[in-house]
Amino acid sequence: MTAALPDPSASAAVLIGTSTYAHLPHLPAVRTNVLDLGAVLCDPMIWGLPQAHVLAVNEPATPAALLDPVYEAGDRAEDTMVVYYCGHGLRDSDSADLYLSLTGSRDALGYTAVAYAHLRQAILASRARRKIVVLDCCFSGRAARTLAGPGALASQAGIDGAYVLTASPKDHVALAPDGERHTAFTGELLHVLGSGVPDGPDTLDLETLYRAVTDRLSAKNRPLPQRSQENDVGRLPLVRNRARAGRGTTAGPVVDAEVEAAMVSSGLQLARLLRAKGRHRDALPILRLILQASVLEAEGDSITVHLELAELLTETGQDRQAIEVLENAFHLTHKRFGPEAVTVCRRLAELLQVAGNHSQACEVLRHALDSLDRTPPPAPPDVDPPTMIR
Repeated sequence: MTAALPDPSASAAVLIGTSTYAHLPHLPAVRTNVLDLGAVLCDPMIWGLPQAHVLAVNEPATPAALLDPVYEAGDRAEDTMVVYYCGHGLRDSDSADLYLSLTGSRDALGYTAVAYAHLRQAILASRARRKIVVLDCCFSGRAARTLAGPGALASQAGIDGAYVLTASPKDHVALAPDGERHTAFTGELLHVLGSGVPDGPDTLDLETLYRAVTDRLSAKNRPLPQRSQENDVGRLPLVRNRARAGRGTTAGPVVDAEVEAAMVSSGLQLARLLRAKGRHRDALPILRLILQASVLEAEGDSITVHLELAELLTETGQDRQAIEVLENAFHLTHKRFGPEAVTVCRRLAELLQVAGNHSQACEVLRHALDSLDRTPPPAPPDVDPPTMIR
């Protein structure tokens, strides 16, 4: 049985890149790293992270510009949180502390950069069950010497309960080879994510990714990455193995409405089957993907899926997210009325009351009663409905 991937709808990624500097060498490949890594994470054949859940932070000039998106993503992510940084890594002249550079950072002056300890604190504040940190940093001078020992950077960057993967090249030349689209480490990481591991399983965990990237860098005689982990978090599956997919498989095929409608129907049936078997974690992403399908412009189908997803979220203790789903359904039904609208109002009011939002629950129920008063009586069964004029 294929191991379940982290739920993309309950996950988030922050991709930070500093490529231009006022006082340090430029790293033009960094911006491409951020762009291409975001595309890979959003690829439904690799992970399928919603684009709205990927925060790209390019050229941060202040600590707040770098850290605020991390806190924002941490509040959103409940399953997995990924934080990626690419740029110059610095060490303060008076300490061994690690700093992440901003556009105006200066070498050996930690106060001009962001202390890694502050990034660590932002990551630890997240409620995500799994946290992944990827540092593609370069070092020069004193910083390179202090990081010369095996695993030194990974040890410095370690975060309790998180998997930390570090590139740790000794200078910016090793980080960004001339003429290449990506930095050395991120380029190989993107290759493994996009092409997969031929002899690997259907899903790839972080340890498998780490070994595959290490092998590719070693073959090119480039600096090798380091990693730090706790509680075997690196053994949990993260992405699909593209090498195991059929050669003709595409990431996002465009299909006509009839085929897409059939896919939605099949997906809903599969989600219900998984739910009946107690595999709620597998059913959740299926229902969320269905809601993103264009065929759900039909309101009835959309409301059905909203109700199904809200019930499943409630069963898994995710009441807050269930309320958000039902609120979306409520907005779909507020201009019309029918059995689905009654069900939406009732279930939304129940969850709001449980959450202590009694006034909002009353407003929802009041809307349902007002709508019932405005509902016209049904036509007699022997009267044909009026013909629509086109």
